[in-house]
Amino acid sequence: MDVVTLRNAHLHAQVLPAIGGALARLDALAGGHPRTLLRPCELPAGAPDPTPSQLACFPLVPWSNRIGDGGFHFDGRRIDLAPNRAGEPFPIHGEGWQQPWQVVSRSNTSVALLLDRGGQSPFSYVARLCYALRGPLLEVTLEVRNDGNYALPFGLGLHPWLPRTEGVLLRAAARSVWRRGEDGLPSEPTDIPIEWDFSGARPLPEQAIDNVFSGWDGVAEIFWPESAQRLKITADMGYYIVYTRPGADFFCFEPVDHMINAHNLEGGPVRHGLSVLAPGQSLTRTVRFEVLAESMRYRR
Repeated sequence: MDVVTLRNAHLHAQVLPAIGGALARLDALAGGHPRTLLRPCELPAGAPDPTPSQLACFPLVPWSNRIGDGGFHFDGRRIDLAPNRAGEPFPIHGEGWQQPWQVVSRSNTSVALLLDRGGQSPFSYVARLCYALRGPLLEVTLEVRNDGNYALPFGLGLHPWLPRTEGVLLRAAARSVWRRGEDGLPSEPTDIPIEWDFSGARPLPEQAIDNVFSGWDGVAEIFWPESAQRLKITADMGYYIVYTRPGADFFCFEPVDHMINAHNLEGGPVRHGLSVLAPGQSLTRTVRFEVLAESMRYRR
């Protein structure tokens, strides 16, 4: 298994091209000692290759999260999609996370990956993924180009896994949150309850949460008071998903550019964040993970 290691004076990252193009870890190098920013994949020697869900972060392409109804209708066509994860009734997270990516170029501080799904059905596309260390931040750029013969709605995102400590705080302002039905799909938007209001830094809720927030301003901060570690996440996207469960030692904060099941929601896919790409057109999104100076006081 090829492991691409990236390192500069501030950060250390590992990328696994063959396993969904995913990150295996991201650490800050403050004071000469690595400190975990994203949940690391630490498997014993001789263990089988990890799955993407054991890793630190994986790309979401050509859509994020779930699509219900066995697919969707668009422009007079029925697009059928089969479930792609055991125990999950709906197709989830696109397919890029389940494919091996090819290394196009690499250096000590960056790697560019390619996923060629041209000729596949129903989504025919080429995706590019670049991880680049730039001082105290990791810049992740994800691009998709429609390589098919007709227009389709595309969406992008990232699925990071972060350590959930007893005191961890999250700040990520949004306008509304969507209720989640028993089928795991969003049912309707509602005002954000106080325990989920991350407009100021707030602990994660004790109960399980797997909901999409809309109207995000594209900036989030995570603070681990036990280590005084601070991480800023910025993205050119208007939605995020928070996932965690009671007793878990992790939580997911997923920047995405569209609603869960946006393909089937009333009003059409564009209204809910998806981008309709004609053949040959491309969509690019960028997410930055930035280590903030420990000496700066954290503001709730």
